[in-house]
Amino acid sequence: MPEGDLPEATTPKRKKKFRWRPWLRALHRDLGYLAVGLTFVYALSGLAVNHIADWDPNFTNFEREFVVEGPLPGDAQDAAAVVLSAAGITEEPLDVYSPIEGELEITLEQSTLFVATKTGKVYEEGQQERFALRAANWLHLNRGKKAWTYFADGYAGALLLLAISGMFMIPGKKGLLGRGAVLVLAGVAIPLVYLSYVGGP
Repeated sequence: MPEGDLPEATTPKRKKKFRWRPWLRALHRDLGYLAVGLTFVYALSGLAVNHIADWDPNFTNFEREFVVEGPLPGDAQDAAAVVLSAAGITEEPLDVYSPIEGELEITLEQSTLFVATKTGKVYEEGQQERFALRAANWLHLNRGKKAWTYFADGYAGALLLLAISGMFMIPGKKGLLGRGAVLVLAGVAIPLVYLSYVGGP
């Protein structure tokens, strides 16, 4: 055989080892991005509802005073129409009545106006909706039921997958076999210690 025709030495190909951690990290990353919006909803609402004894997470109270110029009509309904027009309120009142002569109360859905019919002075007190926070609370407490239950269940499942995948993403001493185990046990211990301290439900 001529020298130039010598066969090249061949080495057996090694089977490529399957690396599962990159796939786990990719799953954890994508689930994390997907859960961002719902996490904001549930986290903000959770903070708000946790302190419901200190404030109303759905509404904020307000009050204002103003004067309606000119004499008010003697009829309660007509007087109420003049007051509401002066206040820039287009809502139909739920109730209009005069508790005593010279006073008029106009009840709206989220406020009440107290009118001194002789002077035209008006005092209004009521509530204004915390729109974004109230919507978050509505979703968090599953007031809508129906389809939102499936979204909430899916989010809960995603959180479980994030928690489980997060434990196995990093190998070695910084992972579950090292300080990760200590942190996991600490996280589990916090609610258990609290329950033992307060006596449970």
